[in-house]
Amino acid sequence: MWRAWTPCGNAVPVHTDLADLATAYGVATRYENADQREVEVDDDVVVAILAQFDVDASTPESVTRELDAVRTTRAAADLPPTLVVKAGASREIGVPAILHLEDGTRRTLDGVIPADVPLGWHRVETAGQSVVLAVVPHRLPEVPPAWGWMLQLYSLRSAGSWGMGDFGDLATMAHRSGAELGAGVLLVNPVQAISPTHPVERSPYSPSSRRFANPLYLRVSATVEFERADDATRARVLALEPPKNTELIDYDAVWEAKRAALRLLWPFHESSGIEDGFALRDFATYCALAEVHGADWREWPETLRDPGGSAVAAARDELADAVAFHVWLQRLCHGQLDDVRRAAREAGMPVGVVHDLPVGVHPGGADTWALRDAFAAQVRVGAPPDAFNQQGQDWNLPPWRPDRLAELGYAPFRDVLRGVLDHADGIRIDHIAGLWRLWWIPPGEPANRGTYVHYDAEAMVGILALEAHRAGAVVVGEDLGTIEPEVTETMHDRGVLSSAVLWFQRDWDSAGRPFVPPRRWEPETMASISTHDLPTVSGWLTAEHVRVRAELGLLDRPADLEYADAMADREALIALLHGEEVPTDDLVVALHALLASASSRLVLTSPADVVAERRQPNLPGTIDQYPNWRIPLPVTIEEFFDDERVRAAVAPLRAARRMP
Repeated sequence: MWRAWTPCGNAVPVHTDLADLATAYGVATRYENADQREVEVDDDVVVAILAQFDVDASTPESVTRELDAVRTTRAAADLPPTLVVKAGASREIGVPAILHLEDGTRRTLDGVIPADVPLGWHRVETAGQSVVLAVVPHRLPEVPPAWGWMLQLYSLRSAGSWGMGDFGDLATMAHRSGAELGAGVLLVNPVQAISPTHPVERSPYSPSSRRFANPLYLRVSATVEFERADDATRARVLALEPPKNTELIDYDAVWEAKRAALRLLWPFHESSGIEDGFALRDFATYCALAEVHGADWREWPETLRDPGGSAVAAARDELADAVAFHVWLQRLCHGQLDDVRRAAREAGMPVGVVHDLPVGVHPGGADTWALRDAFAAQVRVGAPPDAFNQQGQDWNLPPWRPDRLAELGYAPFRDVLRGVLDHADGIRIDHIAGLWRLWWIPPGEPANRGTYVHYDAEAMVGILALEAHRAGAVVVGEDLGTIEPEVTETMHDRGVLSSAVLWFQRDWDSAGRPFVPPRRWEPETMASISTHDLPTVSGWLTAEHVRVRAELGLLDRPADLEYADAMADREALIALLHGEEVPTDDLVVALHALLASASSRLVLTSPADVVAERRQPNLPGTIDQYPNWRIPLPVTIEEFFDDERVRAAVAPLRAARRMP
């Protein structure tokens, strides 16, 4: 069958080789939508996506030429660019090779990777190739049962923090939650690095880098340099503190104050060079250049866009003090993140601190500057149309190229995982289905004009398991929304917890979509009532989410119908409470008692839920229309632990999951 490639995307029969070429690069030419109907992708979309792999599919002749080149290249290779093997399993490679083990020893192979190769990162060398071999665990250890908090760290406030939550607040939450309330786990919003410029990026899900930490969360007064400074300097530092009780969090004011304070303390640091390698040096260089030229490196002078160029090397020398300053900030972050883990362990938490890993990074940030060859820089990740987002979703995040990941031995993915796990007891993978496939949107196209690009899920999940195993960490995957069954099934097979959210736990095939009792939920899950993208408990019970969306003009149908549905859902939930014999005199407490009955290994709630905050942290589909990521808790941490509402709400969680 032949297909013509037309700008409007109208399908006209032209050439079967396009589908074969797309398959070779993991590009879907058809997919099943949210209604389980097959959708055929327009050929011009496929051509545009293939162009991101540097593949010319613009004519039938170029498709044939590119397909022949792929077949020739792959036929000439003894091995794929990366080998991922489960521990205890042998692997036929068909050619003699030398196995270079991680510990420095070598073995001669007769065409088979033996089953006794230990877990770790090795290398296989043939006559014509040298490729990475990752030996990964079959399954992660069982996650101990626990209850805990889902924290939006920026929303916390205390006597010691400056205008927003910080790592000191996180340590306090870990210690007091474990020691006083019997909590066993803290899930924290992403704390990956931002660009050190104004305006400060508010969304924790669009960091500049996923490999480094966010100095916005530093507690200035908890640094060694603050203790080492003279009295006059400490007084100048403390005088910079921004207002504490603003109605919304002012990220720019907080960063301006902290950066000025840390600059005052900079002369009191002990220099130790950049022993942590080129990755940290490049990140610090990006930060120094961003302070001069702006956050988006794509708008910098042309000569500074190549991190390996001579102009960048010269600029690094010229900005040596600023580069060293940003290296120091990362070391401060690492120290305070380690203090948080220590507080959780000393409080007896069986799981500890779990950090959230966002799907991607800002297109003009530090990671795409330093690792641009690993990214498909011109496309954006998102989601196809569904019942809730009829035009699809555009997250404005550039994806990794699956072919480059394999060629690089998955080092970029490994380094991102290590950047989190070096300072965490667990990791939550946002949109974990992205390890299988991501929705790519070509340049200039709307979100609904994209297609899926597939990744090597066996490699991605295996490497995730290997790095988590080495860190002794638990793994949770966010698998909400339209997810292929294979994703959740594989997660459970590998010891990765999936996500169970009360609002979504329905019998969708029954009239009225009744809620499924938590006692019947899948055990290998992390359960919660809501998430940061959904209404809080009080917001949901009062239909605050309907009111806000109606006020902002975000509803697709009349508000009275939305209110009616919200009321019907509320009544269905109350019916579930009655059916489970849960008292309903206080619905916030009742819902936490219901959550406590979940068969899930982990059950989490949020501070906003237990103190009856109506506003949800983030309203998808908005940017400036709603104060996303800027809403503080209505109480300080000190007040939080003295609040009777808090203790009443978590009492059933404590009773159901007491720490040994």
